[in-house]
Amino acid sequence: MIDVQLLREAPEAIQKSLANKGYKLDIETFKRLDDQRRGLIQQVEELKALRNRVSAEIPQLKRQGEDVTATLEKMREVGDQIKSLDAELASVSDERERFLASIPNLPDEDLAPGGKENNEVIAVYGTAPHFDFEPLHHVDLAERLHLIDYTRGAKLAGSGHWVYTGDGARLEWALLNYFVDTHLRDGYQMILPPHLLNYRSGYTAGQFPKFEDDVFWLEASETGEGRDRQSFLLPTAETALVNLYRDEILDESELPKKFFAFTPCYRREAGSYRADERGMIRGHQFNKIELFQYCRPEDSDAAFEELVNKAASLVEGLGLHFQLVKLAAEDCSASMARTSDIEIFIPSMGGFKEVSSASNARAYQARRGNMKFRRAESGKTEYLHTLNASGLATSRVFPALLEQCQEADGRVRIPEVLRPYMGGQTHLA
Repeated sequence: MIDVQLLREAPEAIQKSLANKGYKLDIETFKRLDDQRRGLIQQVEELKALRNRVSAEIPQLKRQGEDVTATLEKMREVGDQIKSLDAELASVSDERERFLASIPNLPDEDLAPGGKENNEVIAVYGTAPHFDFEPLHHVDLAERLHLIDYTRGAKLAGSGHWVYTGDGARLEWALLNYFVDTHLRDGYQMILPPHLLNYRSGYTAGQFPKFEDDVFWLEASETGEGRDRQSFLLPTAETALVNLYRDEILDESELPKKFFAFTPCYRREAGSYRADERGMIRGHQFNKIELFQYCRPEDSDAAFEELVNKAASLVEGLGLHFQLVKLAAEDCSASMARTSDIEIFIPSMGGFKEVSSASNARAYQARRGNMKFRRAESGKTEYLHTLNASGLATSRVFPALLEQCQEADGRVRIPEVLRPYMGGQTHLA
Protein backbone atom coordinates (compact mmCIF):
# COMPACT_ATOMS: atom_id res chain seq x y z
CA MET A 1 0.00 0.00 0.00
CA ILE A 2 1.33 3.43 -0.83
CA ASP A 3 1.81 6.18 1.76
CA VAL A 4 -1.55 7.86 2.48
CA GLN A 5 0.19 11.03 3.64
CA LEU A 6 1.97 11.22 0.31
CA LEU A 7 -1.38 10.89 -1.44
CA ARG A 8 -2.72 13.80 0.58
CA GLU A 9 0.30 16.05 0.07
CA ALA A 10 1.23 15.34 -3.56
CA PRO A 11 -1.71 13.65 -5.33
CA GLU A 12 -0.80 14.99 -8.78
CA ALA A 13 2.78 13.69 -8.52
CA ILE A 14 1.46 10.27 -7.44
CA GLN A 15 -1.01 10.28 -10.31
CA LYS A 16 1.78 11.04 -12.80
CA SER A 17 4.04 8.33 -11.40
CA LEU A 18 1.29 5.69 -11.52
CA ALA A 19 0.46 6.68 -15.10
CA ASN A 20 3.91 5.29 -16.02
CA LYS A 21 2.60 1.98 -14.73
CA GLY A 22 -0.55 2.22 -16.83
CA TYR A 23 -2.75 3.02 -13.82
CA LYS A 24 -5.15 5.97 -13.74
CA LEU A 25 -5.47 7.23 -10.18
CA ASP A 26 -8.90 8.64 -9.32
CA ILE A 27 -7.78 11.48 -7.04
CA GLU A 28 -11.28 12.84 -6.49
CA THR A 29 -12.55 9.52 -5.15
CA PHE A 30 -9.64 9.34 -2.72
CA LYS A 31 -10.20 12.93 -1.54
CA ARG A 32 -13.91 12.29 -1.06
CA LEU A 33 -13.40 9.11 0.97
CA ASP A 34 -10.50 10.52 2.96
CA ASP A 35 -12.30 13.78 3.82
CA GLN A 36 -15.49 11.90 4.67
CA ARG A 37 -13.60 9.53 6.97
CA ARG A 38 -11.71 12.30 8.74
CA GLY A 39 -14.94 14.31 9.17
CA LEU A 40 -16.73 11.32 10.72
CA ILE A 41 -13.80 10.63 13.06
CA GLN A 42 -13.93 14.24 14.25
CA GLN A 43 -17.69 14.09 14.83
CA VAL A 44 -17.43 10.83 16.77
CA GLU A 45 -14.56 12.11 18.90
CA GLU A 46 -16.44 15.35 19.72
CA LEU A 47 -19.59 13.45 20.70
CA LYS A 48 -17.63 10.97 22.83
CA ALA A 49 -15.85 13.86 24.55
CA LEU A 50 -19.24 15.48 25.24
CA ARG A 51 -20.64 12.22 26.62
CA ASN A 52 -17.62 11.69 28.85
CA ARG A 53 -17.80 15.24 30.20
CA VAL A 54 -21.52 15.16 30.92
CA SER A 55 -21.33 11.64 32.36
CA ALA A 56 -18.74 12.89 34.83
CA GLU A 57 -21.04 15.81 35.80
CA ILE A 58 -24.20 13.74 36.38
CA PRO A 59 -23.19 12.31 39.82
CA GLN A 60 -22.41 15.83 41.03
CA LEU A 61 -25.78 17.13 39.77
CA LYS A 62 -27.53 14.29 41.58
CA ARG A 63 -25.74 15.14 44.82
CA GLN A 64 -26.94 18.72 44.40
CA GLY A 65 -30.51 17.42 44.12
CA GLU A 66 -30.99 18.45 40.51
CA ASP A 67 -33.24 16.53 38.11
CA VAL A 68 -30.99 14.78 35.54
CA THR A 69 -33.78 13.08 33.56
CA ALA A 70 -33.42 15.42 30.58
CA THR A 71 -29.64 15.12 30.72
CA LEU A 72 -29.80 11.31 30.72
CA GLU A 73 -32.20 11.38 27.78
CA LYS A 74 -29.83 13.72 25.94
CA MET A 75 -26.92 11.33 26.56
CA ARG A 76 -28.99 8.42 25.22
CA GLU A 77 -29.53 10.43 22.07
CA VAL A 78 -25.82 11.18 21.91
CA GLY A 79 -25.10 7.47 22.34
CA ASP A 80 -27.44 6.64 19.45
CA GLN A 81 -25.69 9.28 17.32
CA ILE A 82 -22.31 7.79 18.14
CA LYS A 83 -23.51 4.31 17.27
CA SER A 84 -24.90 5.51 13.94
CA LEU A 85 -21.76 7.49 13.09
CA ASP A 86 -19.53 4.54 14.08
CA ALA A 87 -21.39 2.33 11.62
CA GLU A 88 -21.08 4.98 8.90
CA LEU A 89 -17.39 5.42 9.72
CA ALA A 90 -16.79 1.66 9.47
CA SER A 91 -18.47 1.58 6.06
CA VAL A 92 -16.52 4.57 4.73
CA SER A 93 -13.26 3.25 6.19
CA ASP A 94 -13.83 -0.10 4.52
CA GLU A 95 -14.53 1.56 1.17
CA ARG A 96 -11.43 3.74 1.56
CA GLU A 97 -9.33 0.70 2.47
CA ARG A 98 -10.51 -1.19 -0.62
CA PHE A 99 -9.73 1.84 -2.78
CA LEU A 100 -6.21 2.17 -1.32
CA ALA A 101 -5.61 -1.59 -1.62
CA SER A 102 -6.33 -1.41 -5.36
CA ILE A 103 -3.62 1.20 -6.01
CA PRO A 104 -0.37 -0.39 -7.26
CA ASN A 105 3.06 0.42 -5.92
CA LEU A 106 4.83 3.51 -7.23
CA PRO A 107 7.46 2.60 -9.84
CA ASP A 108 11.00 3.79 -9.19
CA GLU A 109 11.79 7.02 -10.98
CA ASP A 110 14.51 5.54 -13.20
CA LEU A 111 12.16 3.00 -14.82
CA ALA A 112 11.02 3.53 -18.39
CA PRO A 113 7.26 4.12 -18.65
CA GLY A 114 5.04 1.66 -20.49
CA GLY A 115 5.10 -2.09 -20.94
CA LYS A 116 7.24 -4.92 -22.31
CA GLU A 117 8.16 -2.95 -25.41
CA ASN A 118 10.25 -0.65 -23.20
CA ASN A 119 12.08 -3.35 -21.25
CA GLU A 120 15.85 -2.94 -21.41
CA VAL A 121 18.40 -5.74 -21.79
CA ILE A 122 21.15 -4.88 -19.31
CA ALA A 123 23.55 -7.76 -19.90
CA VAL A 124 23.89 -10.94 -21.96
CA TYR A 125 25.75 -13.94 -20.52
CA GLY A 126 27.37 -16.66 -22.62
CA THR A 127 26.56 -17.34 -26.23
CA ALA A 128 23.71 -19.13 -27.91
CA PRO A 129 24.58 -22.77 -28.61
CA HIS A 130 25.44 -23.65 -32.21
CA PHE A 131 24.38 -27.11 -33.40
CA ASP A 132 25.87 -28.94 -36.40
CA PHE A 133 22.91 -31.33 -36.20
CA GLU A 134 19.13 -30.96 -36.06
CA PRO A 135 18.42 -30.08 -32.40
CA LEU A 136 15.42 -31.53 -30.63
CA HIS A 137 12.68 -29.79 -28.68
CA HIS A 138 12.93 -30.34 -24.92
CA VAL A 139 9.63 -32.27 -24.91
CA ASP A 140 11.05 -34.73 -27.45
CA LEU A 141 14.32 -35.00 -25.52
CA ALA A 142 12.51 -35.55 -22.22
CA GLU A 143 10.31 -38.27 -23.69
CA ARG A 144 13.13 -39.96 -25.63
CA LEU A 145 15.36 -40.07 -22.53
CA HIS A 146 12.44 -41.05 -20.23
CA LEU A 147 12.89 -37.97 -18.05
CA ILE A 148 9.31 -36.64 -18.08
CA ASP A 149 5.99 -38.43 -18.53
CA TYR A 150 3.57 -35.82 -19.84
CA THR A 151 0.84 -38.32 -20.71
CA ARG A 152 0.56 -39.77 -17.22
CA GLY A 153 0.89 -36.32 -15.65
CA ALA A 154 -2.19 -35.25 -17.59
CA LYS A 155 -3.92 -38.52 -16.64
CA LEU A 156 -3.24 -37.91 -12.94
CA ALA A 157 -4.09 -34.22 -12.73
CA GLY A 158 -5.15 -32.83 -16.13
CA SER A 159 -3.36 -30.63 -18.65
CA GLY A 160 -0.53 -28.47 -17.36
CA HIS A 161 0.90 -31.26 -15.18
CA TRP A 162 3.74 -33.74 -15.68
CA VAL A 163 5.58 -36.52 -13.86
CA TYR A 164 9.36 -36.54 -13.38
CA THR A 165 10.72 -40.05 -13.89
CA GLY A 166 14.11 -41.73 -13.42
CA ASP A 167 17.02 -39.43 -14.27
CA GLY A 168 14.52 -36.63 -14.84
CA ALA A 169 13.47 -36.76 -11.19
CA ARG A 170 17.14 -36.92 -10.17
CA LEU A 171 18.01 -33.94 -12.38
CA GLU A 172 15.17 -31.89 -10.91
CA TRP A 173 16.37 -32.76 -7.41
CA ALA A 174 19.97 -31.97 -8.38
CA LEU A 175 18.95 -28.50 -9.55
CA LEU A 176 17.10 -27.82 -6.31
CA ASN A 177 20.00 -29.05 -4.19
CA TYR A 178 22.46 -26.91 -6.16
CA PHE A 179 20.29 -23.86 -5.46
CA VAL A 180 19.82 -24.76 -1.77
CA ASP A 181 23.53 -25.35 -1.11
CA THR A 182 24.44 -22.06 -2.80
CA HIS A 183 22.01 -20.05 -0.69
CA LEU A 184 23.13 -21.76 2.52
CA ARG A 185 26.75 -20.88 1.75
CA ASP A 186 25.66 -17.27 1.21
CA GLY A 187 24.17 -17.08 4.69
CA TYR A 188 20.46 -17.32 3.87
CA GLN A 189 18.21 -19.19 6.32
CA MET A 190 16.16 -22.05 4.90
CA ILE A 191 12.39 -22.03 5.43
CA LEU A 192 9.80 -24.70 4.64
CA PRO A 193 6.49 -22.81 4.88
CA PRO A 194 2.92 -24.12 4.75
CA HIS A 195 1.41 -24.48 1.30
CA LEU A 196 -2.07 -23.46 2.47
CA LEU A 197 -2.33 -19.76 3.28
CA ASN A 198 -5.10 -17.49 4.54
CA TYR A 199 -6.58 -14.49 2.78
CA ARG A 200 -4.58 -11.97 4.83
CA SER A 201 -1.38 -13.53 3.48
CA GLY A 202 -2.44 -12.87 -0.10
CA TYR A 203 -3.52 -9.35 0.83
CA THR A 204 -0.20 -8.49 2.49
CA ALA A 205 1.72 -9.76 -0.52
CA GLY A 206 -0.35 -7.45 -2.72
CA GLN A 207 -1.85 -10.29 -4.75
CA PHE A 208 -5.34 -9.79 -3.33
CA PRO A 209 -7.91 -8.52 -4.00
CA LYS A 210 -6.91 -7.96 -7.65
CA PHE A 211 -5.57 -11.46 -8.42
CA GLU A 212 -7.91 -13.59 -6.31
CA ASP A 213 -8.91 -15.62 -9.37
CA ASP A 214 -5.31 -16.61 -10.17
CA VAL A 215 -4.96 -19.03 -7.24
CA PHE A 216 -6.52 -22.37 -6.26
CA TRP A 217 -9.02 -21.87 -3.42
CA LEU A 218 -10.10 -24.51 -0.90
CA GLU A 219 -13.41 -24.81 0.88
CA ALA A 220 -13.88 -22.64 3.97
CA SER A 221 -12.59 -24.17 7.21
CA GLU A 222 -14.06 -24.10 10.70
CA THR A 223 -11.17 -21.95 12.01
CA GLY A 224 -10.27 -18.33 11.35
CA GLU A 225 -12.49 -15.30 10.90
CA GLY A 226 -14.04 -13.70 7.83
CA ARG A 227 -12.06 -14.23 4.62
CA ASP A 228 -9.31 -16.00 6.58
CA ARG A 229 -11.60 -19.02 6.95
CA GLN A 230 -10.86 -19.79 3.30
CA SER A 231 -7.39 -21.04 2.34
CA PHE A 232 -5.58 -21.01 -0.99
CA LEU A 233 -2.59 -22.90 -2.38
CA LEU A 234 0.43 -20.62 -2.45
CA PRO A 235 1.32 -19.39 -5.96
CA THR A 236 4.88 -18.65 -4.82
CA ALA A 237 6.76 -18.95 -1.53
CA GLU A 238 7.04 -15.14 -1.52
CA THR A 239 3.41 -15.06 -0.40
CA ALA A 240 4.38 -16.99 2.73
CA LEU A 241 7.76 -15.37 3.40
CA VAL A 242 6.44 -11.81 3.22
CA ASN A 243 3.99 -12.65 6.03
CA LEU A 244 6.50 -14.05 8.53
CA TYR A 245 6.64 -10.75 10.45
CA ARG A 246 3.14 -9.48 9.75
CA ASP A 247 1.94 -7.19 12.58
CA GLU A 248 5.37 -7.28 14.23
CA ILE A 249 8.08 -4.76 15.08
CA LEU A 250 11.66 -5.97 14.64
CA ASP A 251 14.76 -4.51 16.28
CA GLU A 252 17.12 -2.72 13.92
CA SER A 253 19.91 -5.05 15.07
CA GLU A 254 18.02 -8.02 13.59
CA LEU A 255 18.21 -6.65 10.06
CA PRO A 256 18.67 -7.65 7.37
CA LYS A 257 16.82 -10.93 7.53
CA LYS A 258 17.62 -13.22 4.61
CA PHE A 259 15.56 -16.30 3.82
CA PHE A 260 14.99 -18.83 1.10
CA ALA A 261 12.21 -21.36 0.80
CA PHE A 262 11.57 -24.43 -1.31
CA THR A 263 7.96 -25.08 -2.34
CA PRO A 264 5.96 -26.22 -5.27
CA CYS A 265 4.05 -23.28 -6.75
CA TYR A 266 0.41 -23.65 -7.72
CA ARG A 267 -0.95 -21.43 -10.50
CA ARG A 268 -4.27 -21.46 -12.31
CA GLU A 269 -2.58 -20.10 -15.46
CA ALA A 270 -5.93 -19.19 -17.01
CA GLY A 271 -6.12 -18.84 -20.79
CA SER A 272 -4.84 -20.89 -23.67
CA TYR A 273 -1.21 -21.83 -24.11
CA ARG A 274 0.75 -20.66 -27.13
CA ALA A 275 2.01 -23.36 -29.48
CA ASP A 276 5.62 -22.81 -28.37
CA GLU A 277 4.72 -23.16 -24.67
CA ARG A 278 4.10 -26.91 -24.67
CA GLY A 279 5.85 -29.07 -22.13
CA MET A 280 7.07 -27.44 -18.93
CA ILE A 281 7.11 -23.78 -20.01
CA ARG A 282 3.76 -23.12 -18.36
CA GLY A 283 2.12 -25.39 -15.82
CA HIS A 284 -0.21 -25.47 -12.87
CA GLN A 285 2.47 -26.82 -10.50
CA PHE A 286 6.22 -26.33 -10.57
CA ASN A 287 9.12 -26.27 -8.13
CA LYS A 288 10.89 -23.10 -7.06
CA ILE A 289 13.39 -21.81 -4.56
CA GLU A 290 12.39 -18.30 -3.47
CA LEU A 291 14.78 -15.74 -1.98
CA PHE A 292 13.49 -13.07 0.37
CA GLN A 293 14.90 -10.17 2.38
CA TYR A 294 13.63 -7.79 5.05
CA CYS A 295 15.85 -4.72 5.41
CA ARG A 296 16.11 -1.04 6.37
CA PRO A 297 15.14 1.50 3.68
CA GLU A 298 18.73 2.68 3.26
CA ASP A 299 19.87 -0.90 2.54
CA SER A 300 17.13 -1.59 0.01
CA ASP A 301 19.03 -0.83 -3.21
CA ALA A 302 22.07 -2.91 -2.20
CA ALA A 303 19.80 -5.81 -1.20
CA PHE A 304 18.15 -5.68 -4.61
CA GLU A 305 21.48 -5.87 -6.42
CA GLU A 306 22.48 -8.79 -4.22
CA LEU A 307 19.36 -10.73 -5.15
CA VAL A 308 19.77 -10.00 -8.87
CA ASN A 309 23.40 -11.13 -8.77
CA LYS A 310 22.57 -14.30 -6.83
CA ALA A 311 19.90 -15.35 -9.31
CA ALA A 312 22.15 -14.59 -12.29
CA SER A 313 25.11 -16.45 -10.78
CA LEU A 314 23.02 -19.63 -10.46
CA VAL A 315 22.28 -19.69 -14.20
CA GLU A 316 25.87 -18.70 -14.97
CA GLY A 317 27.07 -21.60 -12.82
CA LEU A 318 25.10 -23.97 -15.03
CA GLY A 319 26.94 -22.62 -18.08
CA LEU A 320 23.71 -21.63 -19.84
CA HIS A 321 23.07 -18.68 -22.15
CA PHE A 322 20.82 -16.01 -20.58
CA GLN A 323 20.19 -12.30 -20.29
CA LEU A 324 19.37 -9.76 -17.58
CA VAL A 325 16.44 -7.43 -18.30
CA LYS A 326 15.34 -4.27 -16.51
CA LEU A 327 11.56 -4.13 -16.68
CA ALA A 328 9.64 -1.02 -17.66
CA ALA A 329 7.21 0.36 -15.10
CA GLU A 330 4.06 -1.24 -16.50
CA ASP A 331 5.69 -4.67 -16.80
CA CYS A 332 6.48 -4.74 -13.08
CA SER A 333 3.83 -6.43 -10.96
CA ALA A 334 1.38 -4.28 -9.02
CA SER A 335 3.22 -4.69 -5.71
CA MET A 336 6.71 -3.92 -6.96
CA ALA A 337 8.62 -0.67 -7.35
CA ARG A 338 11.20 -2.25 -9.65
CA THR A 339 11.97 -5.65 -11.16
CA SER A 340 14.82 -7.23 -13.09
CA ASP A 341 14.24 -10.53 -14.89
CA ILE A 342 16.79 -13.25 -15.56
CA GLU A 343 15.72 -14.76 -18.87
CA ILE A 344 17.14 -18.05 -20.10
CA PHE A 345 17.58 -18.96 -23.77
CA ILE A 346 15.41 -21.81 -25.07
CA PRO A 347 16.53 -22.70 -28.62
CA SER A 348 13.24 -24.25 -29.77
CA MET A 349 11.48 -21.00 -28.95
CA GLY A 350 14.16 -18.90 -30.60
CA GLY A 351 14.22 -16.58 -27.61
CA PHE A 352 14.37 -16.11 -23.86
CA LYS A 353 11.99 -17.04 -21.05
CA GLU A 354 12.02 -15.67 -17.51
CA VAL A 355 13.42 -17.99 -14.82
CA SER A 356 13.76 -15.39 -12.06
CA SER A 357 12.21 -12.05 -11.24
CA ALA A 358 14.10 -10.04 -8.65
CA SER A 359 11.85 -7.35 -7.22
CA ASN A 360 11.86 -4.58 -4.64
CA ALA A 361 8.51 -3.75 -3.05
CA ARG A 362 10.09 -1.07 -0.85
CA ALA A 363 7.56 -0.31 1.95
CA TYR A 364 4.44 -1.27 -0.06
CA GLN A 365 3.98 -4.79 1.36
CA ALA A 366 5.13 -3.72 4.83
CA ARG A 367 2.32 -1.16 5.01
CA ARG A 368 -0.23 -3.76 3.96
CA GLY A 369 1.07 -6.19 6.58
CA ASN A 370 1.93 -3.62 9.28
CA MET A 371 5.58 -4.72 9.45
CA LYS A 372 8.04 -2.31 11.09
CA PHE A 373 11.42 -2.07 12.77
CA ARG A 374 12.58 0.10 15.66
CA ARG A 375 15.56 2.41 15.19
CA ALA A 376 18.22 1.70 17.83
CA GLU A 377 19.22 5.35 18.18
CA SER A 378 15.86 7.12 18.23
CA GLY A 379 13.49 4.34 19.29
CA LYS A 380 11.16 5.35 16.49
CA THR A 381 9.48 2.77 14.28
CA GLU A 382 9.59 2.70 10.48
CA TYR A 383 8.20 0.39 7.83
CA LEU A 384 10.50 -2.37 6.62
CA HIS A 385 11.47 -2.84 3.00
CA THR A 386 10.77 -6.25 1.45
CA LEU A 387 12.45 -7.84 -1.56
CA ASN A 388 12.22 -11.18 -3.32
CA ALA A 389 13.75 -13.14 -6.19
CA SER A 390 13.38 -16.61 -7.65
CA GLY A 391 16.50 -18.55 -6.95
CA LEU A 392 15.43 -20.36 -9.16
CA ALA A 393 12.27 -21.83 -10.69
CA THR A 394 13.14 -25.17 -12.33
CA SER A 395 10.35 -25.53 -14.87
CA ARG A 396 12.18 -23.37 -17.42
CA VAL A 397 15.75 -24.11 -16.36
CA PHE A 398 15.07 -27.81 -16.96
CA PRO A 399 13.97 -27.46 -20.63
CA ALA A 400 16.65 -24.83 -21.33
CA LEU A 401 19.28 -27.19 -19.95
CA LEU A 402 18.04 -30.09 -22.08
CA GLU A 403 18.02 -28.02 -25.25
CA GLN A 404 21.25 -26.07 -24.73
CA CYS A 405 23.25 -29.10 -23.55
CA GLN A 406 22.03 -31.66 -26.10
CA GLU A 407 24.66 -33.42 -28.20
CA ALA A 408 24.71 -34.96 -31.68
CA ASP A 409 24.47 -38.53 -30.35
CA GLY A 410 21.17 -37.75 -28.62
CA ARG A 411 22.62 -37.49 -25.14
CA VAL A 412 22.38 -34.41 -22.90
CA ARG A 413 25.46 -33.14 -21.06
CA ILE A 414 24.94 -32.59 -17.34
CA PRO A 415 26.48 -29.29 -16.15
CA GLU A 416 29.49 -29.86 -13.89
CA VAL A 417 27.93 -28.18 -10.86
CA LEU A 418 25.11 -30.75 -10.91
CA ARG A 419 27.24 -33.87 -11.28
CA PRO A 420 27.97 -34.30 -7.56
CA TYR A 421 24.20 -34.49 -7.00
CA MET A 422 23.87 -37.05 -9.83
CA GLY A 423 26.43 -39.49 -8.42
CA GLY A 424 29.12 -38.28 -10.81
CA GLN A 425 26.98 -38.95 -13.88
CA THR A 426 28.09 -36.78 -16.84
CA HIS A 427 25.26 -37.34 -19.33
CA LEU A 428 21.59 -38.15 -19.61
CA ALA A 429 21.24 -41.00 -22.04
